[in-house]
Amino acid sequence: MSTHKNIDRLCWAAMAVCLLLTVLLCRVRAAGGFSGGRTMGYEDRLFDTGSVHTVDIVMDDWNGFIEACENEEYVPCDVVIDGETFKNVGIRAKGNTSLRNVSAMGSSRYSFKIEFDQYEKGNSYHGLDKLSLNNIIQDNTYMKDYLCYQMMAAAGAAAPLSSYVYITVNGEDWGLYLAVEGVEESFLKRNYGSQYGELYKPDSMDMGGGPGHGQEFDFERFREEMPEGGRSAPPSVSGNEILKPPGGGFGGGLGGGMGSDDVKLIYTDDSNESYANIFDNAKTDITDADRDRLITALRRLNAGEDIADTVDTEEVIRYFAAHNFVCNFDSYTGSMIHNYYLYEKDGQLSMIPWDYNLAFGGFQASEDAGEIVNFPIDDPVSGGETSSRPMLAWIFDSEEYTALYHQCFEEFISEYFDSGYFEEQIELTAELIAPYVEKDPTKFCTFKEFETGIEALKTFCLLRAESVKGQLNGTIPSTAEGQRQDSSALISADGLSVSDMGTMDMGNMNRGDMGGGPGGDFGQRDFENGDFEIGAPGEQGFPDGVPEERDFPHGAPEEKSFPGGAP
Repeated sequence: MSTHKNIDRLCWAAMAVCLLLTVLLCRVRAAGGFSGGRTMGYEDRLFDTGSVHTVDIVMDDWNGFIEACENEEYVPCDVVIDGETFKNVGIRAKGNTSLRNVSAMGSSRYSFKIEFDQYEKGNSYHGLDKLSLNNIIQDNTYMKDYLCYQMMAAAGAAAPLSSYVYITVNGEDWGLYLAVEGVEESFLKRNYGSQYGELYKPDSMDMGGGPGHGQEFDFERFREEMPEGGRSAPPSVSGNEILKPPGGGFGGGLGGGMGSDDVKLIYTDDSNESYANIFDNAKTDITDADRDRLITALRRLNAGEDIADTVDTEEVIRYFAAHNFVCNFDSYTGSMIHNYYLYEKDGQLSMIPWDYNLAFGGFQASEDAGEIVNFPIDDPVSGGETSSRPMLAWIFDSEEYTALYHQCFEEFISEYFDSGYFEEQIELTAELIAPYVEKDPTKFCTFKEFETGIEALKTFCLLRAESVKGQLNGTIPSTAEGQRQDSSALISADGLSVSDMGTMDMGNMNRGDMGGGPGGDFGQRDFENGDFEIGAPGEQGFPDGVPEERDFPHGAPEEKSFPGGAP
């Protein structure tokens, strides 16, 4: 990969980045995502995607912090972002089962949350209150989260901003992470303005998302209760029945799946206690009136009443167009119903994306990549029936909304893939981050596995786009039943291995050749005493100099209003 710089390319990159941000901003506003939103100071600083940013965490007792990470308790530190120091901020580890996965691997490479105003009210990073630093676990490509948020924004959904950061601790290399805008107050102001509504992150206690953040989730029980051959398998096209979890799983509920009815957004009754997994995970200060209003919205949603007033139809359809493309079943459309935010304003609901490191089939155990590539866009729930997900079911209960969903999907495929934008984006991003991946001392995969993963991700997305086009034009069945009856036109994925991109199984968890796994000693290094060795400078530095800034030859997809106008 060339790292040569020239002034013309830098100028073009700067102009193209501006164009990208402008077009995406207009597109999301047209989709209803930025109704009354405002520009925040951090958008064109840390979340400028044209370079890899730097974050230095400065702390006296880093080893002690790492040893206590699974407690998820904030401790004070200073952070230096691109040379700018922010003192006395809070930092803690984050994650659900990934916390225990990291520990089980003998690694110290946890994901982190930085709370700028944890100790001093009013502190922020140019208006940003919370920042997530994702460790990119179960993702050999380093790109799943990043690309999914880019796709969400391009499709017209309100999505968190993200960019790559190279983390050092007390000046010593730690690794390449993905910085993600926290979905809290600053996100709400950026997208919805100062008069924003209420925000929730529905999650069941026994799914690892409630208090304890994963401490109560029994992963072995989860494996045992899922059907033979997969934890959340897609519909089979070989004549077998759709695989789904037995009974109600952990949380019971309709149509399979392991989340409780409230996290599925199923209306039960008018009691606040019936929606504890929503209200106990509120991200804004809520009142009884807010609770009553949300329950009323859920009742209307489940009854199919006044959908246009109950759901932000434009934004939710755009959300599901991108979401159903990337096949992330560690989500609302999977068996473990979580990893999404629910936004409510004046009784109207919408969805906000979160946590896509297991997208592109990474949550599946299936060895048949073709099943994921051809996953039906009109039957998009794995581990249950579409009717058991009310926030999705309304689309397919109406011919009009289904047509709009198809039209949004068609626009997304045309503008993001057929234009060539995706291929150039993934190639430029790979070029940007490759030197940092290569020198990353705590990475969960080898550099060769990263390169293989990138090629697999590129192939998967292009094949998926081809399948979706066929499903939209009717040459490929768009439901599980249709694909079971006729699999002749399905797109072949022969030679593609989903596991090359990284999966939930983490087949390389016990390898000794990773910087952060058993056999690596990164977690034992002593920052305080200066006992820190990464290798010879030539081995760990940039192999060919500093990488060139990323450009955007195609800019971004064209600005489009919602097809056909409001229904």
